[in-house]
Amino acid sequence: MITRLTDATFDAALDDLTDILHDCVHAGASIGFILPFHHADAQRYWETRVRPELRAGTLDLFVAESQGRIRGTVQLIPASMPNQPHRADVAKLLVHPDARRQGLGRRLMTALFARSSEQGRTMLVLDTRSTDPSRILYQGLGFQTAGEIPNYCRNPFEPALEPTTFMFKDLTQAPKPQTGVAL
Repeated sequence: MITRLTDATFDAALDDLTDILHDCVHAGASIGFILPFHHADAQRYWETRVRPELRAGTLDLFVAESQGRIRGTVQLIPASMPNQPHRADVAKLLVHPDARRQGLGRRLMTALFARSSEQGRTMLVLDTRSTDPSRILYQGLGFQTAGEIPNYCRNPFEPALEPTTFMFKDLTQAPKPQTGVAL
């Protein structure tokens, strides 16, 4: 089940959100954090970076529940500049390592697409480490590569720099069928 959290429902989800972020970073996700990364660091991120934006209405936070727990999450962050009322960023698509390959990421993104359309957002933008398998998911969902920047982010495990790929999806375009992509 996919739901959109509110400020009122955030506290009940905080422990699961913290576990997801912590465990994804420890599984190698390049989402802005590096090791050592503790549960307290993950909880602080949700409480000090996400909750204020959620409360202010400047982001939407979606969660995927499976077997009675939140096992995935993604954020939709509408652009705030006056010349970009049509655009939003996709951030922190996370699926707990134990819940991957069950379609949660795809379902989260489908809910995010629907919310984008409700808000009149027609251009979605994201970035992902160029070697991350999530690129396959994004491509299967119709995202196109805009370009790659070398040495953009640090590997979460070692002090090596890695490239990041920027991608976009124009929601006004008819989806292109993706064949042979197993997600």
